[in-house]
Amino acid sequence: MANINRKELQAYSHLELLARQVVEGFITGLHKSPFHGFSVEFAEHRLYNSGESTRHMDWKLYAKTDKLFVKRYEEETNLRCRIVLDVSSSMFYPEKVEKGKFNKMDFSIYAAAAIIELLKKQRDAYGLTTFSDEIETHTEAKSNFAHQRLIYAELEKHLSKTAQGKKTAARMSLHHIAEMIHKRSLVVIFSDMMDNVADDDNLFDSIQHLIHNKHEVILFHVLDEKHEIDFEFENRPYRFIGLESGEEMKLNPNEVKEAYVAEMKRRQKEFKIKCGQYRIDYVEADINKGFHQILLPFLSKRKKMN
Repeated sequence: MANINRKELQAYSHLELLARQVVEGFITGLHKSPFHGFSVEFAEHRLYNSGESTRHMDWKLYAKTDKLFVKRYEEETNLRCRIVLDVSSSMFYPEKVEKGKFNKMDFSIYAAAAIIELLKKQRDAYGLTTFSDEIETHTEAKSNFAHQRLIYAELEKHLSKTAQGKKTAARMSLHHIAEMIHKRSLVVIFSDMMDNVADDDNLFDSIQHLIHNKHEVILFHVLDEKHEIDFEFENRPYRFIGLESGEEMKLNPNEVKEAYVAEMKRRQKEFKIKCGQYRIDYVEADINKGFHQILLPFLSKRKKMN
């Protein structure tokens, strides 16, 4: 067994180690799947241009391919990614989770960290914005080691927490974010979209603001499909408590299930239609279905923008 370098191990956070495992498993799966044509290494090298310095030539790759490639470095970043994370209280559902399962917040954080690992591999710059009823964090978009540590530290602040009564103001926050991002970026949003349901039109206007400012947008609609969409609960009385409003309601789920499911399905369909109209990549992200559903759409979008 190889010796473990404790100093090297301590250099990585728990979140980063798990994110690396997720990405390694994802890449291995890609190589064994019909999607093996995707490459997560394509931005690490570029073809050599005749007449430029050979200082950063990759001679080992030349020996293997008989082609001249130059190693890419951080200053050669060709994409900026803005990760936008909803940290309002509804994202902490469910409050009690089984071992190995996630609530919406933890799932979104691990997914965001995995995307950062892909961005690192491709020498892309990335920044983080978190919001609830206001913008809580907004970093620059960079790709150096110190910045990476900052982003992971910010994400880890929200891991394994409980709901704290923070309401969602996605519409207002996204308008602010559109004004704060000054360079064309790929904007990746993780949110359960639990803003005022009656205000969906205005919510999409705020996302359209990002599109108008020349950004590309992926919206990962994070949800617990079994409970929040299909309303699968045992046939017995429950006490439901709003994580943001604190309002309580006692009822038997079977009494309202049919009407509830119909309304949620209608809203999902409306989301998909509007995202298509606004040229937004919309992805339903069920917290019970793993990270492949996140990384493959992201990588596909990243490849289109290359």
